[in-house]
Amino acid sequence: MSVNRSLISPTANPLLEQALREKLKRRSEVTGNLGELEPLAVRLGLIQNTLKPRFSSPQIALFASDHGLAVDGISPVGQPSTARLVQNLLASQLPVSVFARIQGLELSVVDCGVAEAVAPHPRLMARKIAHGTRNARVNVAMTLDQAHAAIRAGMEIADALPGNVIACAGVGVGSHESAALVLSGLSGEPIRDLVFGGPGTRTDHEARLLMVLQGAQGRHRDVTDPVEVLAAYGGFEIAMMVGVMLVASSKRHLIMADGVPACAALMVASRIAPTVTDYCVFCRSHTHPGLTQTLGLFHALALLELGMESTDGTGATLAWPLVRSAAALLTEVAEGEDPGPSLPAEFGPGNISGPGRFTRD
Repeated sequence: MSVNRSLISPTANPLLEQALREKLKRRSEVTGNLGELEPLAVRLGLIQNTLKPRFSSPQIALFASDHGLAVDGISPVGQPSTARLVQNLLASQLPVSVFARIQGLELSVVDCGVAEAVAPHPRLMARKIAHGTRNARVNVAMTLDQAHAAIRAGMEIADALPGNVIACAGVGVGSHESAALVLSGLSGEPIRDLVFGGPGTRTDHEARLLMVLQGAQGRHRDVTDPVEVLAAYGGFEIAMMVGVMLVASSKRHLIMADGVPACAALMVASRIAPTVTDYCVFCRSHTHPGLTQTLGLFHALALLELGMESTDGTGATLAWPLVRSAAALLTEVAEGEDPGPSLPAEFGPGNISGPGRFTRD
């Protein structure tokens, strides 16, 4: 890949972390403890390598694609087509679009591989690799060339978008199931746990779904390379998010991952450059037990648990004010406090050197 793992620095920095915690402790003596906002604030400071994390031009990108597995009837009856979902997103007919607008997030919808033609729109990025992936049960979902092309397209998107924070989510018929196959292939987690959330009585539809997914696993059981696993199961939206996450983390930008497809992309990206996960916080837009299992693979919890059943990305729009508030604990100067520097005193002007240096305002 064109983003070398060495370009993605780990966020661990004991001196800066100590300074961040001491700064928050001083604030808490006046304002009181603010619970989970404080460790989130520390993470944001470490991500941006500063005592004063700030965000600009926040972005949310929804990556849409169709999946060849859908021809096996894996989707519930009545589920809208991916093209219809994209149209609803662009027309602000879904909560995620409205919430993004009122929270100040710039929304983009990326056509990674929607089976149908999608009409041009100012917020639509046309990056179609193909009209949907192939059926992973009978063939590889993508060729390696297509997988690499999609990752490169994601890198270009991340490089072009302004700002220093991006929320990512993947949508489309078959997206969750393909993402579960990728996660299972890379982690060894049983596919049934990622799709259903554990053992239990299955409906006829669920039993058929499990049969299809296990059939796909049987065909590709010997594949271990992360990009080859991605190519085997799909899809284009996951591959593009891999590219986005690699570039965003190389720039020390915050990544907000919402949903199973985004987590699958993060898993692939972390096998290319393990430190990508340092730059990620997790969100959720539905209560699907498979997502709970997925978050467990990263030993993580979502920033908010609201019991929603909505389009992936919705949770990120609602978690964004929490992220801004956490940063404000460090950047908004308390009344009567000396504004102070952006870095510990030991790293003042003229004494900043080496790969662990901190940024200044």
